[in-house]
Amino acid sequence: FNNLAGRDLQSSLGLPPQDVLLVPLLPGTDGRKMSKSYGNTIDLTDAPDQMYGKAMSISDAMLDEYLMLVSTIPDPELAEIKQALAVGSVNPRDVKMQLARDIVRQFHGAEAARQAEAEFVRVFQRGKLPSEIPVYEWDSDQPIPVIELLVDAGLVRSSSAARRLIQQGGVRVDDEKVQSIEEKIMPRNGTIVRVGKRRFVEIKRTES
Repeated sequence: FNNLAGRDLQSSLGLPPQDVLLVPLLPGTDGRKMSKSYGNTIDLTDAPDQMYGKAMSISDAMLDEYLMLVSTIPDPELAEIKQALAVGSVNPRDVKMQLARDIVRQFHGAEAARQAEAEFVRVFQRGKLPSEIPVYEWDSDQPIPVIELLVDAGLVRSSSAARRLIQQGGVRVDDEKVQSIEEKIMPRNGTIVRVGKRRFVEIKRTES
């Protein structure tokens, strides 16, 4: 409506109405409006493995939209994929992997897309740790509240987000679920802290 009204306004002022090209709105990875506040974006500046993992997190029901709006798969092949999905002759996971590869390739290149897929298979399908994990240095001999650790290590943006994730069961220390927002841990070298499916840090003890 706004675009058409703008064309009418231009005509009324003696100007040639501009042509309007509209495309559907790409939803976020959880199906809602894509928004930073929802944490459901795939950012153009994401690292390849982050971009790949986020693309893999979309639901099967959203595959058609994402294939149409963000993939560079040729139309004839796209039609075949959609038909295969409709009749159940292809695993949606395999289609998502093809989509994720294509998205990463567009922004980081084919080799980065291959490596991102290999890392995804390693971590999420084989249950291994990522090949590269950020290091968080801890220089105290006192226990640290898990909430403080999550914020200080950059795994979450705020204490409230940390509390919410702990209450939802989304925080693990050495693969043990953190049960309470009051929990404290005594970090040791090699302790792995995991938030959700894609965020890790490895703790390194340093001399105070």
